[in-house]
Amino acid sequence: MKAVDTNILVYAHRREAAEHAKAFQCVKGLAEGTDPWAIPWPCIYEFFSVVTNPRIWKASASTPAAAWEQIAAWTSSPHLRLMGETDEFLTILERLTNRPRVRGPVVHDARVAALCLAHGVDALLSRDRDFTLFPELTIENPIS
Repeated sequence: MKAVDTNILVYAHRREAAEHAKAFQCVKGLAEGTDPWAIPWPCIYEFFSVVTNPRIWKASASTPAAAWEQIAAWTSSPHLRLMGETDEFLTILERLTNRPRVRGPVVHDARVAALCLAHGVDALLSRDRDFTLFPELTIENPIS
């Protein structure tokens, strides 16, 4: 099962992003496909926060209604799994956060990585290089 990180979701949603076409096709393929795919819950929250932030998008930030409409479209995919904490999650997160350089904002990435590992994700689709700190999780960049 492949999981999708926030940056790919943002690119798929924001048409002005240079990565939009590739990200859109990637997420559309997953949503319309027959294989299971996943979005970690923290990526849903972060997606909403990023696309509605006027400091990032100036006058063209997505409205909350538009962001929820996009989330509803993705969550209507019959093969999507929204990944939350499992019984094993805390143990995995502790192991990941005890590594050098996993501090501050990288803790969010450790949380996403821990969710993916706890759910047996085959690959996380992302352009975030911080995930290289977690070599037990396969990262695929669908934009390159």
